[in-house]
Amino acid sequence: MDLLYDTLFNGLAIGSVLVLAALGLAVVFGLMGVINMAHGELMMLGAYTTFVVQNIFKAVLPDALFPIYILVALPLAFVVSGLAGLLLEKTVIRRLYGRPLETLLATWGVSLILQQFVRSVSSAFAIGLVVAVVAGLLVPRFTPKAWWQQRWTPLLGTGSWVVTALVGVLIASVLGEQRVFDQPWFSARNIDVTAPVWLRGSIDVGAVNMPAARLFIIVLTVVALVLVNWFLQKSVWGMRIRAVTQNRTMSDCLGIPTEKVDALTFLIGSGLAGVAGVAVTLLGSVGPNLGGNYIVDCFMVVVLGGVGKLAGTVLAALGIGVLSYVVGSGSLLLVWPGMPEGLNAVITFFATTSMAKVLVFALIVVFLQIRPAGLFPQKGRMVEA
Repeated sequence: MDLLYDTLFNGLAIGSVLVLAALGLAVVFGLMGVINMAHGELMMLGAYTTFVVQNIFKAVLPDALFPIYILVALPLAFVVSGLAGLLLEKTVIRRLYGRPLETLLATWGVSLILQQFVRSVSSAFAIGLVVAVVAGLLVPRFTPKAWWQQRWTPLLGTGSWVVTALVGVLIASVLGEQRVFDQPWFSARNIDVTAPVWLRGSIDVGAVNMPAARLFIIVLTVVALVLVNWFLQKSVWGMRIRAVTQNRTMSDCLGIPTEKVDALTFLIGSGLAGVAGVAVTLLGSVGPNLGGNYIVDCFMVVVLGGVGKLAGTVLAALGIGVLSYVVGSGSLLLVWPGMPEGLNAVITFFATTSMAKVLVFALIVVFLQIRPAGLFPQKGRMVEA
């Protein structure tokens, strides 16, 4: 019985990470219909933010403050990933609304760029990039409005970004001559984040021995769900998001700023991915390829739970997480040693991480044949039409 509880608890912890990872994607996909293949890389940015915060606490602050670094990393990871997602929405996604295939290809390219970014980014590169982005955003504000009303306005806009990009490259090249600015921050190797002391042990709750780190992930997921649910149900902007999700055209006619709603939704969804990245660091080492390990599972959660449905996302993520762990770890063979021989052979065949995903994916395909819209299908006039 103890083994059963431990198995279910570990599966619940894995499912909780998947809830955090898929939560933002479910909101974004449900509102805008955007297939964001870079969502996993936004998780990666949150994980690397945690690594940077840890190193700052080790190098600069007293040792007594080190145990609280994870609490500082959580809001910072949300901000870093959220701002990265906001930049992605304003520069790429906004120009591709209504074209899902182009969006898929563009965000996949962005995911590759972000992977290479963490492998080779240096101080020189980062400074040049920041200068180019800031200059590109400020140029329109200081350009005479009459220029933007001419026929050559598209050429002006493209030219301004080209010029600022060249300025950024020039600054990075000059700074790159100095060794202190040319050293990569990270590399292609995986990084390890040291959990605080209070997250390294375990807590005995009845007959279950709960690792503190995984219990923290579950609590973090519950808090995130409560906050997101409150925001969507009670806040003004949350009601606007739900209105746009139901009927974008009518919301626009009623004066709801749909562009601001899109930007805010993308920021929140991306920020939640950063929080998921913090949780992932407590489960093991992370690296530039972190996103690829979660993006497929996240989309499976969104499709299975129902597009834009919070309850469906939670149930689907927990179900997929628990089933993947129970089958993939082989724990089911230990929990039920007397299972029939034929079933034992099947479970043994799927008792690896990769094959467990294959089994879960096959079960989802079968389920979608029965309920194509997922556990909680969307409702509304636009859906019915």
